Amino acid sequence: MTEIDRLLSDMIQYNSGDPKRIQHFIKVHSFARLIGSQEALDEAELFTLEAAAIVHDIGIRLCEEKYGNCSGKLQEKEGPAIAAAMLEKLYFEKNVIDRVCWLVGHHHTYSNIDSLDYQILVEADFLVNLYEDQLPQDACRAALDNIFRTESGIRLCRTMFSL
Repeated sequence: MTEIDRLLSDMIQYNSGDPKRIQHFIKVHSFARLIGSQEALDEAELFTLEAAAIVHDIGIRLCEEKYGNCSGKLQEKEGPAIAAAMLEKLYFEKNVIDRVCWLVGHHHTYSNIDSLDYQILVEADFLVNLYEDQLPQDACRAALDNIFRTESGIRLCRTMFSL
């Protein structure tokens, strides 16, 4: 079993009884992997992006328990420590853990996106959220215009939502 497969299995177990969350991170991971491949990330960058996509929402459960809500800012605050613990348990390398935790701690911040892995994670999450939240066409268009920057993400968004 690969490291990514072990992480997927652990995240599925972590979200036991919550198929919606499991489905969400599986889809975000798939889109992130696809966009990352199409945007020619190297193997190490793609690996780190995939790990971040899998754990990007890991803070939701704690936020709901601790604060009674799971706003993006609270997820960014609480998620990195939980992600680090899971990745350390699975013996991920420190540089990967550090980058994944940084991405988890910023994945709801859409200003100053300054790296390709960060951009791709945001785009993959948006592709899934636009669909899962059943947002209207004008909201999908606004996301396309304001969030998407990669050629692959733009193409996927246009195709999925007929924009």
